[in-house]
Amino acid sequence: MKTVAGTTAAITMLVILISAAVNGALLALFGNSTSQPSQTALSDIPADYLTLYHQAATVCPGLNWTILAAIGKIETNHGRSRLPGVHSGENAAGAGGPMQFLLPTFNNVTAHHPLPPDGTTPPSRYNPRDAIYTAAYYLCDNGARHGDLQTAIYAYNHAQWYVDDVLVQAKRYAAAQPCGTAALSAAAQTAITFACAQLGLPYIWGGNGVRDGGFDCSGLTYAAYHTAGIELPRTAQTQYNTGPLLPTSAPLQPGDLLFYGTPAHIHHVGLYLGTGLMIDAPDTGQTVKIGPYRHPKDDYAGATRPANQGRFQEVGAPLPH
Repeated sequence: MKTVAGTTAAITMLVILISAAVNGALLALFGNSTSQPSQTALSDIPADYLTLYHQAATVCPGLNWTILAAIGKIETNHGRSRLPGVHSGENAAGAGGPMQFLLPTFNNVTAHHPLPPDGTTPPSRYNPRDAIYTAAYYLCDNGARHGDLQTAIYAYNHAQWYVDDVLVQAKRYAAAQPCGTAALSAAAQTAITFACAQLGLPYIWGGNGVRDGGFDCSGLTYAAYHTAGIELPRTAQTQYNTGPLLPTSAPLQPGDLLFYGTPAHIHHVGLYLGTGLMIDAPDTGQTVKIGPYRHPKDDYAGATRPANQGRFQEVGAPLPH
């Protein structure tokens, strides 16, 4: 969006061609719009801006609200800066508004993405709602949709220091998540990291990921362990049948698969995170989320430990489609 003098083509290519492993690590921290704000975020971000960051991030499956908030903080301190170009006019680079858009860039994004009706007509880069939603769409179009946050942020301001500052600030705004629980094996940890990166994606029956609009329960567990180099069958029933089942007396470990139903009619599977919690894609109308794995009316059928199967392979192998 803004060009920094002296940036070379070599640096640009280096940033754009970042590894799948780096993207996976960033997704684990910032890959969903529903993470809770830290106390730092609650203290620093005005309530109306915090709401807008949360709302706007939902237009892009791979974008966390903390990335928008970090950009808003760095650019204009969430609209509180009194420098030229924040509330009117432009700064020396021609940028304006709380998210510091160049006018041609702002107009191009809003021409392709209709904004919510509660902004201004026509959209204005000085209106916080218009500016924040436009920033979300801009990041989404430039890589965030596919989880490539570094490329998306670099497109916003062509400087690696800017990318680093945004990611550091975003981490300050994100509350700690149960996904931080350490697993006992690299494969289980990789599976957990992948699954947690999908938080907030919609449940889609038969879904295998972002390209399908979301996951179903077994699609999530299949993809999580595929990323860890362990191939599972595709459905909950066949994943259960693959076994072997853990003894009922065996303590669960992070990374275990948890099954529901009866042995002949398994209807659901989730991934255990530890401390009584699992991550799963529950059902139509819901999203990938974290919650207790047991409740009084569940039909829990047992668990398996895929991390003990096969050899841990290279992270980041592409999913079959």
